[in-house]
Amino acid sequence: MTVFRAWYSLSRRSFSTASSSSSCPLHVCIVGSGPAGFYTADKIVINQFSRVAQHERCSFFGNVMLGSALSLSELRELYHVVVLAYGAESERDLGIPGENLKGIHSSREFVWWYNGHPDCRNLNPDLKKTDTAVVLGQGNVALDIARILLRPKTELASTDIADHALSALEESSIRKVYLIGRRGPVQAAWTAKELREILGMKNLHIKINQADLLVTPVDEEEMKKSRIRKRTYELLSKAATAAATESSHPGPGPRELHLVFFRKPDQFLESDERTGHVSGVQLEKTILESDGTGRQIAVGTGQHEYLHCGMVVKSIGYKSVPVEGLPFDHQKGVVPNIRGRVLTHASREESQSEPGLYVCGWLKRGPTGIIGTNLQCAEETVGSISEDVVKGQIAIATGSKAGGEGLRQLLEARNVKIVPFKGWEKIDAEEKRLGSERNKPREKLVSWEDLLAVGTT
Repeated sequence: MTVFRAWYSLSRRSFSTASSSSSCPLHVCIVGSGPAGFYTADKIVINQFSRVAQHERCSFFGNVMLGSALSLSELRELYHVVVLAYGAESERDLGIPGENLKGIHSSREFVWWYNGHPDCRNLNPDLKKTDTAVVLGQGNVALDIARILLRPKTELASTDIADHALSALEESSIRKVYLIGRRGPVQAAWTAKELREILGMKNLHIKINQADLLVTPVDEEEMKKSRIRKRTYELLSKAATAAATESSHPGPGPRELHLVFFRKPDQFLESDERTGHVSGVQLEKTILESDGTGRQIAVGTGQHEYLHCGMVVKSIGYKSVPVEGLPFDHQKGVVPNIRGRVLTHASREESQSEPGLYVCGWLKRGPTGIIGTNLQCAEETVGSISEDVVKGQIAIATGSKAGGEGLRQLLEARNVKIVPFKGWEKIDAEEKRLGSERNKPREKLVSWEDLLAVGTT
């Protein structure tokens, strides 16, 4: 299992443009160290993330939080161009009764818990008092959560999962996981590779209602237009057929993955024995209807059923958060933009672009796509920057900018502990060293104190 852990970072690139009549360097700041941020830098420099960060004309500022360590307006004073690529830092809420009961977690905090993120190392999900967990959502994150809960612990021990999570999972009583989706198998958001991996897990019994696999002419049309949807549907059909031929007596302590379609939660129920703790979820059956744009949406039928469980993980989508001074479309959860150029208002008709301010990644297009999607997204944004430089819409010659050196001085004056890329490499090396002692790829440093102690020395 490969785990990606992002730090807030500020990356700076300075270069002289042949198209500019000035010899002044163009200072560019990229906020975010995930794929969107590095792909943006990659289009300006070279092909590999680490080589980008190590390049002599690129500076990496780790452990810097935009909005608290410094403001967006201060960044724009320091740089000709600021590209915001910090992703989606928050999760959507369902807005249904009982959502605050104990035992209900967001996918963000649960994934951060087993990946060793310092902010969630003390989550301590209760895995002992129930044999059933419900995961709401049918995307790749939901699949990964189910895989962690059901994967044999001997296999997890050889991965880079956080040690505290491994210890908790070794004592877990969970044997059944329900993956709940409000639409059908054709509309599920996971990809074939991730679905194939969990369907192929040893000694895992897959449960799918055969009736849910019936497709309509509209479903058929969707699969014709999407090779991914067709392939994932074929995998589900094959798994359902194989499950139908399994022995009705699978042996002691079987592990089960239930893929449930056409259901949406409308309330969580509280346990009679454990006050304040979730005991189950009430689901409403759904049907698909066209929304007039060719997309099928789930509509409730008024029919309900109850699913008993002692743990719920909500994997229903992420949302970006704004910072002060940044135009933001709260309804869509993105920064209003045209080809990466930030607009002054959510309404395009009333807007003009903010000079020198751009977005990339989920902040630009919403939480959709896979890692490679960020490559095309970054290419578009960088293309807009290049066009604006050529057209003289980014005023390089009218005044020099302090760039990275000015940023460093500002952060040092505020006693911000900067983690440079060499510091990140020290953390990486230390985690690998600790992991080698336990026959693991790495052993995570899971506190900010330990991370900063290694990364800033």
